[in-house]
Amino acid sequence: MTLDLAARRKPAFRLPPQACDAHCHVFGPADRFPYAPERRYTPADAPKEMLSALHAHLGIGRAVIVQASCHGADNGAMLDAIASRPASYHGVAIADERFDDKALARLHEGGVRGVRFNFVRHLGGAPDMDVFHRMVERIKPLGWHVVLHVDAPDIVPLSAMMRKLPIPFVIDHMGRVDATLGAEQPAFRALLDLVRMERCWVKVSGAERISKHPFTAAIPIARALVEAAPDRVLWGTDFPHPNLKEPVDEADLVDLIPLFAPTPDAQRRLLVDNPARLYGF
Repeated sequence: MTLDLAARRKPAFRLPPQACDAHCHVFGPADRFPYAPERRYTPADAPKEMLSALHAHLGIGRAVIVQASCHGADNGAMLDAIASRPASYHGVAIADERFDDKALARLHEGGVRGVRFNFVRHLGGAPDMDVFHRMVERIKPLGWHVVLHVDAPDIVPLSAMMRKLPIPFVIDHMGRVDATLGAEQPAFRALLDLVRMERCWVKVSGAERISKHPFTAAIPIARALVEAAPDRVLWGTDFPHPNLKEPVDEADLVDLIPLFAPTPDAQRRLLVDNPARLYGF
């Protein structure tokens, strides 16, 4: 399966060397890496070759491949992709209580540096919190972090729990706040309060999820996050954009970067320094 690069333009913004796509996915191919029986959606195959082609097209040198819920806790497709470019790819896994310490150690050897938990309602809602807290304690010795995929209305209710986490945590996609509601909405104010904590990181990805094309409504949201925590923000494409109705040209997302982080220093932190520090590139 190939990526139609002819349908995607080159971004106007030139990414710095070793820029990192800190949130992207690989799906399948299903005949080699089957989707989970309990999945809430079935994506089109988007294997490692498609991801590599996109990154070459955009000028991206590094990536963090995030395990998506459609593959469940079978991290095989992600690990296979990392193994194809181990110096440039790391990953975030889905893991549950079936993973003993040896299994977690194997994930670490395979390039995994965190575990992701979905709290998003259309993907099944909050996990078993006892399992969640036990996993947080188990990954602590590995130096990993936990990634939290949450809905905006749940940021305030979950804030107390997040503040007590003993390891770094990363909030996906700007907390999925509705950008049209502006920077004064309670969910975003709560998110800003969280990102001022030293253990809290946030991805200024998902502009296409919190706003409509050309995604300009996301700019003040992302810029406020970059200003609040310049050393703990990450950026990613979210390729291949699962569960979105409208197609996305990733060049549009790349060209938002200088509007999120206006200076070369802020851009380098967002794209190179911060992911290198968190993921160990």
